Amino acid sequence: MARPALVAALAFALFGTTQAAQAADKITFGLDWIAEPEYGGYYEALANGIYKKYGLDVTIVPGGPEVNNAQRLIGGRLTFDITSNSFLALNFVQEQIPFVAVAAGFQRDPDALIAHPGAGNDGFAALKGKPIAVSADTRASWWNYLKAKYGYSDAQLRPYGFSLAPYFANKYDIQEAYVTDEPFLIHAKTGQWPVVMMLPDSGFDGYASLIATSKKLVKTNPGLVQRFVDASAEGWYDYLYGNPAPAFAAIQQANPDMTPELMHYGYEQLKTRGIVDSGDAKTLGIYAMTDARWKSFFTQMVAAGMYNPSMNYQAGYTLQFVNHGFGLRK
Repeated sequence: MARPALVAALAFALFGTTQAAQAADKITFGLDWIAEPEYGGYYEALANGIYKKYGLDVTIVPGGPEVNNAQRLIGGRLTFDITSNSFLALNFVQEQIPFVAVAAGFQRDPDALIAHPGAGNDGFAALKGKPIAVSADTRASWWNYLKAKYGYSDAQLRPYGFSLAPYFANKYDIQEAYVTDEPFLIHAKTGQWPVVMMLPDSGFDGYASLIATSKKLVKTNPGLVQRFVDASAEGWYDYLYGNPAPAFAAIQQANPDMTPELMHYGYEQLKTRGIVDSGDAKTLGIYAMTDARWKSFFTQMVAAGMYNPSMNYQAGYTLQFVNHGFGLRK
């Protein structure tokens, strides 16, 4: 497989001369969490002037536990946002909200369950009947998939406080995590790596970190949507296969609690686990989505009792702006 390469020269030829003579289009882009390496492609595109080259004036709006950028998007305060997972895109359809996923940032969902080594909790099947701490959002999404596949029950659920304190206090603690963060923090404190059960390893087929926007914008200004997707993809290629230092600096400025060590760990996890650039993205380009994959995910979630099988799930996404091989060396 040929390694992906930037197409900066072509992009500049297409956009650089025409956009330079015009005022840049202002874009507000909401994240679903605070600034971290998981958003490195966007910060790289901002720091390296890639968005500017595409005629875009982008403001990145971090999220967090007290910030709901999804509501801001629906309320018209954001142009685009990170929609955390495929569930949210299908919920647009289910709740008749006129928004749509236009690109899939993560081919593999970084969500996971973590447990202590040597405690007998070495795989998803071993967790049946045991206490598991997950967030309210997870209870409404992939927890239902695990219930259907492994026979879990809601009686196992425990509150999740976005803290590792329960893990450090109890060797039988099991909780949700992101593979790019918590394992590093646990190892830094204890010298041991936790057992990491990454959601895709269970057969879960959903995308994650999708870009969403309004159906109105897709219809009235598809060129703007395409420029944002392409510029962001170029940022990701530059970040993953070029020099990530500009993104690291921008992320640390936005989130001073992000240490260089944690940042590098998260970055390496993105690469080694193929979170961004794997599967269909290797041949179709970063942000790839396919009807077959969406159908597989929908079928899984119908089996989990989350959606009516008659729902028009395809209304929750569009392939219009992806799968063009953008950024791949031919």
